Amino acid sequence: MSFDIKIVNNTPLTGEKDPEVVAKIFFEQIGYISRGTDPGIPYTIFADYFIKHPKKAWFVEELATKLKTSKPTIYRHLNKLKGLDILEEVQIFDEHTQQQKKAYRLRYGNLKKAWNFVEAHIKVAVENYSKTVEHLQNIMEEPEE
Repeated sequence: MSFDIKIVNNTPLTGEKDPEVVAKIFFEQIGYISRGTDPGIPYTIFADYFIKHPKKAWFVEELATKLKTSKPTIYRHLNKLKGLDILEEVQIFDEHTQQQKKAYRLRYGNLKKAWNFVEAHIKVAVENYSKTVEHLQNIMEEPEE
């Protein structure tokens, strides 16, 4: 699985008191919501379901029904969150189908803990970039034969 996040220079949003404003700006900053697009469904999935109910595991069908949209649309947004590695897949017994089914929840059931996981990925990615830059510099300095 790939890890994918957008990093931008930013000022902490600690002066803003409206959680919806903070969430929308933050979601744009990390690349979950594209600037200039309707944030409706992706915002609602992340904020209203995963952040407000961090310990609950959600079935794709359940989210699609609640949001009155298709399963492919839900999967598209879940895949973005999975690309951040902020969600985890769990197997849950579905009362309706009487089977174990895949569901998704916020990693560790806590946004701050999930974000620590994201930061660890960022650190590894930056360290790997540094190694590549060092390697590139070294091979560029090698004398030509």
